[in-house]
Amino acid sequence: MQEPISEAIKDTTPFLTSDTVVFGLLMLSLGFIFYTSHKKSGFWSKFYKIVPALFMAYFIPAIFTSTGLIAPEWTTIEPNGDITKGSSNLYFVASRYLLPAALVLMTLSLDLKAVFNLGPKALIMFITGTVGIIIGGPLAVLIIGTISPETVGGSGADAVWRGLSTLAGSWIGGGANQAAMLEIYGYNQKLYGQMVFVDIVVANIWMALILIGIGKANTFDRWLKADTSAIESLKEKVSSFSKKVDRNPSLTDLMILGAIAFATVSFAHFGADFLSGAFEGYVNGLPKGLMRNSLTFLNSSFFWMIFIATLIGVLLSYSRLKSYEGAGASKFGSVFIYILVATIGMKMDLSMIFNNIGLIFIGLIWIAIHAGLLILMAKLIKAPYFFLAVGSQANVGGAASAPVVASAFHPSLATVGVLLAVFGYAIGTIGAVACTFLMQLAAAS
Repeated sequence: MQEPISEAIKDTTPFLTSDTVVFGLLMLSLGFIFYTSHKKSGFWSKFYKIVPALFMAYFIPAIFTSTGLIAPEWTTIEPNGDITKGSSNLYFVASRYLLPAALVLMTLSLDLKAVFNLGPKALIMFITGTVGIIIGGPLAVLIIGTISPETVGGSGADAVWRGLSTLAGSWIGGGANQAAMLEIYGYNQKLYGQMVFVDIVVANIWMALILIGIGKANTFDRWLKADTSAIESLKEKVSSFSKKVDRNPSLTDLMILGAIAFATVSFAHFGADFLSGAFEGYVNGLPKGLMRNSLTFLNSSFFWMIFIATLIGVLLSYSRLKSYEGAGASKFGSVFIYILVATIGMKMDLSMIFNNIGLIFIGLIWIAIHAGLLILMAKLIKAPYFFLAVGSQANVGGAASAPVVASAFHPSLATVGVLLAVFGYAIGTIGAVACTFLMQLAAAS
């Protein structure tokens, strides 16, 4: 007898399903975080010395999702047995509208020369993070395979190493690289959901740890014996410029900031649609193989949107519009970034950690190796925690979260995260192929 559909599929409808209501809840949470984080004494003062406000902006929405109050997506079983799917568009809006707006506003006061004066350590840490992903995957497969061979087993299209290839693509490049790996290795798409699940859980746990570490950045830098002079110089230049042009913004100032931000969003989307469409024909016209799949990121409108928004910000930083930093450009950008962080946190269900525990352990060991290699390299070259955090997130988090982490140190540093994330898109598929080759050998051993 066939199992009733209502029993086979779980109803996961959250208490709040309206994006309007959920957005208000997220903003209320952010308001609470900022109000309490600026207390000069008492419990909250001590609390935020340990836990950074940015982490709380991520963690509180995750608690809401974990308790069923809100959800990024859900399944509803109607009384008549019909099944409907629902989802929130808040992350999409934040990442496609508010993120490019934040990037141009934060880049407006950019001192590009000072960014380049940061030296090669940012790139070294990024490449170290990439190497950590490439060797971390096969080592994790070897370790888990010794304890639980069935976890890394499977054959044909069901082989776990094929599924893990999509994680490698995501954690070195981004969504386009992940899709390319799914095509290259032909993993069973019915099982693909569990790899997406591992990606979400492990990447979000790691991002949470990085955000916590930001609150202890000075302690880490002392332990690493890092030279932070170039970073402090950049922050000082931007801060000095901000003080020089600081003014009480008029309504005209605020409207011009809105025009700069959302005209850029508009142009970035227009250009992204045009360029992704133009490159799609070129890329799809290439013979099937590594070259074609390595260039799939050029088909991604998200990649081009981030690239164009950042480029516009850099160009405007050489214009008179740079003075609008004094009217609060980077502050408005920071507001948009915090909203993005809250919607990212909303995607994390903490209870998911206990599902598919074997694959989760593979992911956790994989990320631990990535982190360990980054810490070792940072210690060797005396790189600041900033480079470690951003170098990692440019790999694992991509263009959506790398500027978030970078801007947590200072709004002027958001561009560093974007530049590294864009580089990640370019090498994502090639790095993932190397990782997958090693994972295949590890699974067969």
